[in-house]
Amino acid sequence: MQRIGVFVCWCGSNIAGTVDVHAVAEALANEPGVVFSTDYQYMCSEAGQNIIKNAIKEHKLSGAVICSCSPRMHEATFRKTAASAGLNPYMVEIANIREQDSWIHKDRAEATEKAIILGRAAVAKVNLNTPLEAGETPVTKRALVIGGGIAGIQTALDIADAGFEVDIVEKKPTIGGKMAQLDKTFPTLDCAACILTPKMVDAAQHEKIKIYAYSEVEDVSGFVGNFTVQIRKKARYVNADLCTGCGECTEKCPQKKVPNEFNMGMDYHRAIYIPFAQAVPKVATIDPDYCMMLKTGKCGVCSKVCGAKAIDYTQKDEIVEEKYGAIVVATGYEQIKPDKFGEYSYNKSKDVVTSLEYERLMNAAGPTNGVLLRPSDGKHPHTIVFVQCVGSRDTRECGKEYCSKICCMYTAKHAMLTREKYPDTEVYVFYIDVRTPGKGFDEFYRRAVEQYGVHYIKGMVGRVAPEGDKLKVFASDLIANEQLTLDADMVVLAAAIEPDKSARPLATLLRASMDTNDFFTEAHPKLRPVESPTAGVFLSGVCQGPKDIPETVSQAGAAAAKVIGLLAKDSLKGNPCVASSDEMLCNGCSACEKVCPYGAITYLDKEFRIAGKTVVRRVSSVNPAVCQGCGACTVACPSGAMDLKGFSNRQIMSEVDAICK
Repeated sequence: MQRIGVFVCWCGSNIAGTVDVHAVAEALANEPGVVFSTDYQYMCSEAGQNIIKNAIKEHKLSGAVICSCSPRMHEATFRKTAASAGLNPYMVEIANIREQDSWIHKDRAEATEKAIILGRAAVAKVNLNTPLEAGETPVTKRALVIGGGIAGIQTALDIADAGFEVDIVEKKPTIGGKMAQLDKTFPTLDCAACILTPKMVDAAQHEKIKIYAYSEVEDVSGFVGNFTVQIRKKARYVNADLCTGCGECTEKCPQKKVPNEFNMGMDYHRAIYIPFAQAVPKVATIDPDYCMMLKTGKCGVCSKVCGAKAIDYTQKDEIVEEKYGAIVVATGYEQIKPDKFGEYSYNKSKDVVTSLEYERLMNAAGPTNGVLLRPSDGKHPHTIVFVQCVGSRDTRECGKEYCSKICCMYTAKHAMLTREKYPDTEVYVFYIDVRTPGKGFDEFYRRAVEQYGVHYIKGMVGRVAPEGDKLKVFASDLIANEQLTLDADMVVLAAAIEPDKSARPLATLLRASMDTNDFFTEAHPKLRPVESPTAGVFLSGVCQGPKDIPETVSQAGAAAAKVIGLLAKDSLKGNPCVASSDEMLCNGCSACEKVCPYGAITYLDKEFRIAGKTVVRRVSSVNPAVCQGCGACTVACPSGAMDLKGFSNRQIMSEVDAICK
């Protein structure tokens, strides 16, 4: 029998406001093996931890039960406390009487009874716990950043500046991401390209950074400190080592009608192209869907005019395998297509555009060379209506329930720049409410109204109807309490942003968690905002949730700091709560091997002496360095041979028995 100490935390009034903590401590004092039981207002505080340390030494405790908040919050804290007092940290159990009890019950007697039951179950488990020792594994001192936008670039630069090697994998032919498509940035109205392109060049020239552009992550295996990643380098049909980026091929190619993705499909480029002038790497790429040589074997103009002899029509996709100690996800976002919002006539009129499309129309490198023209007829628009929250804060199936966070500010930017460049233009902004929480943001919005004369109208646009060369905008003004009808030349929709489409399949490869909106879930929203619940996988930028550029850069730096802290270690202590197999019970069926997501289980032939005879049997073997203790194998094993240290079937059943008694 163990010598167990029970420590009940008040958590201020979070627990004590609903649970009678004194009664819980008194009740658990009578449980088998308990030799000490007490309560304290803040058990995670220094004073509270000292109570635990002193009790371990004074009462010679061999186990401890902390009745407090979720183990996600302070399990590591209490384990370190126990270890500092000489107690094996895996002899500590957390009974969650906050999230699973006090926060969900209103009746004090009911909550107190449940807290006692949860504490009793934890005591029963500690009575069967055995000390565990964590093994160590070496760390591969190299990081992978998935995504080459500003988040990925900044993360890679910070890691590389600390002296560690970094690979950036970007699915597009160039790094830069969405920021490369912007004209100006709020609230300073700096040129986006002027800020971004030096960062892109720094990344390309950094001796510690390798860029895999036009590439995607194909497979991920391994664990924190020792990931093995397969990267698919897609065929450009251009030798990147030979291409000088001169652009001769892009000027001579006869196939001119390829929709320009960088300009949101509002103009065309040729079948061989460089996305934009400052592209990094500045290497041409052939679109196989439009190249006549690749489709029919007839043409080859680009090959003939290429002085560097870089064109290679035989090029194939290539798989590269690399090892990494840490992985950073920086996959960014997409703006939703307003196709499903029929009331705005996005599919009916070319003059109804999204904010990102409007951004390209305002950009000097855009489809109209920075001159604001209506897409339908190329004429200058005189009345422009901006519609906020298109798809954001929308509970309909076609919308997003969350706020996209950046729309209010970039709409103010668009309105301000439009009025500054074209004073003869009337600009109307229809909004639900204006959200300007950042530094200098509210002042920026007020400038749009007070200095530039933008008409902000609190109300919703009900319908946009094309009539001749005009767009009839039917809306409401909630402050004036009247219905409005405006004749607009253009309508700009501030469409919601959503995670990049690659995020969901990538999360599956990384075994990382996602929320219902396909944003990556952080390990803890307050204390670990840049870490994913999967050890060694970190989050940077909008893949974790909507944010603007300054916030993205801040998170990129935070993610880099976490990666640097990991890579600075020569080895990592593993999780001792790993699976183990009872070879005498194992029947070699391979069920556990098939369900193991980490590839930690293999099979070997082993000799056994049974009834005086030597018998060779096929049995499972677990690699403790690879196993992450998920427990999938213990559930799948039909013979009961597979068990999990620290969470054995016997321990769990003892908890169930304690709850039911």
